[in-house]
Amino acid sequence: MKQQPDYSLYTRAIFRGNRLSFAVALTLISLGTLWNLIVSYLLGHILDIMTTGNLKQLAHTTLFCLGLSAVIFLSQLAMYRAKSRFIHRGLAQYKDLAFSRLSQKSIRAFALENTGRYLSALTNDTNSIEENYLNRSFLLISDVLLFLGSLGMMLWYSWKLALAAILLSLIPIAVTLATGGKLATREKNVSQQNEGYVAMLKDLLSGFSVIKCFKAEAQVISRFTQANTQLEHVKEGRRWFDCLITAAATCLGFLVQFGIFLFGAYLAIREEITPGTVLIMVNLCGLLLQPIQTVPQYWASRKAALALMDKLIQLTAQNQQESGVTIPATLSQAIILDHVSFGYEPDKPVLRDVTAQFQAGKTYAIVGGSGSGKSTLLHLLMGASGAYTGSIAVDGTELREVDANSLYDLMSLIGQDVFLFDDTIRNNLTMFRSFPPSQVEQAVKRSGLSQLLQERGEDYRCGENGVNLSGGEGQRISIARCLLRGTPVLLLDEATAALDNATAAAVTQSILDLEGTTRIVVTHRLEAHLMAQYEEIFVLRDGYIQEQGSFAQLMDQKGYFYSLFTLAQPT
Repeated sequence: MKQQPDYSLYTRAIFRGNRLSFAVALTLISLGTLWNLIVSYLLGHILDIMTTGNLKQLAHTTLFCLGLSAVIFLSQLAMYRAKSRFIHRGLAQYKDLAFSRLSQKSIRAFALENTGRYLSALTNDTNSIEENYLNRSFLLISDVLLFLGSLGMMLWYSWKLALAAILLSLIPIAVTLATGGKLATREKNVSQQNEGYVAMLKDLLSGFSVIKCFKAEAQVISRFTQANTQLEHVKEGRRWFDCLITAAATCLGFLVQFGIFLFGAYLAIREEITPGTVLIMVNLCGLLLQPIQTVPQYWASRKAALALMDKLIQLTAQNQQESGVTIPATLSQAIILDHVSFGYEPDKPVLRDVTAQFQAGKTYAIVGGSGSGKSTLLHLLMGASGAYTGSIAVDGTELREVDANSLYDLMSLIGQDVFLFDDTIRNNLTMFRSFPPSQVEQAVKRSGLSQLLQERGEDYRCGENGVNLSGGEGQRISIARCLLRGTPVLLLDEATAALDNATAAAVTQSILDLEGTTRIVVTHRLEAHLMAQYEEIFVLRDGYIQEQGSFAQLMDQKGYFYSLFTLAQPT
């Protein structure tokens, strides 16, 4: 038996602290149904007044109608206000929960996924949920109440005609039940196709400069056109099926209306109902038929929106960050790698049988040629993947078993690729958190960021991914960001690669001068006065540790490191 998806997590988020607005909107919607029924009654009442010729009663009824119009206007305004507040808060809480659950994913899980899926889920899918679930839920409730109210009045005036209406109404209801699931499937197909479209569009915009430099506009336009055509084709299928449901509901509604009218005419001919009652019944038939035509579409759309909600549930539930062993935010002994091997693809190892020890408070350099596994080693230490063989122990605790949050309290990584938010320098530096000014000043000084702040100020906006800054300026912000955190273990992956030689040397010296911090530095800058300050240097080649030792020891060996060092010196 197929397990039904559990929407309660997200529906609870929509209704959390929002039930009063929902209750007010629902009450006012119920009043709106009542106004429709009262208007139907007044039409029949006015017709009966016409037959009697009572002008005084007509005047009283006119005043009542004017007063009722004012009440209807005010209640409708209040209803739309309450409904708008409910949708506003509910949708905001829905998206907040979705992003909160997304942030609980581990780095290793998120790195393997396409961000286009999340962009689609939090934009297009959310718009669909707003319209098809939230908005149409109110319309669905309103039409169901209208159907029940109209049917109740019809039963009051003529149970025979009401019974005929019930029997005829079963036909469009059956159509609703038969088509709702198929529409949900098509809505999900649109969402999946949109994921690929958004992901491709993101890639094309991110690579705009590369496209222009290689004159690949024609090829890129072709790719975009193909993806766009596929998306619109799937959307057309969804719209067409939606139109079929609407057309079927409308056609069946007319058939129901004709049936009720014909049976009503039969009852009128037999003088079982009065002229005023005929008019009331005719108007009630219209009110009764409206839900019959719209409820099938609303119900199918609601199921389609729930399918998107189910998709988000599955998306955010996959590879959730699992809790593990909480370790202290201090390194008291060492990080030990014991025969560690790792590859991104089967049978293509990047690291091979690596055994190394990083003692607390010491400084280490990792050097080697391109593709030797230097960056991969640092990413493994940050818990980016647990798919390695061998053992990585942090103060005796296996890294795979360590809780990710406590690992991030222990370590910081300054990578080659710098990401900056479209925000101020200060917010990018502090990551939107509060720090004492003295700590900020110290991090700024050590990272060589002082001149930039003097020239532009801490409120200068960096632009999308730091577009308003140079690569070196962005790199300095990234370095200052990690220094500000002050974690006991600092990992640097070519952190000074984008800096000029003088600034790079100054920043590296600041990092080497840090006390009480374990520093593991991947670098290609092989300067003698800096390399001599590392307590141990690990030399990687083809994923193996080829050599290790102090700068003096490695130079005396005149091996692979000696060759790398010699080639790195200016001629």
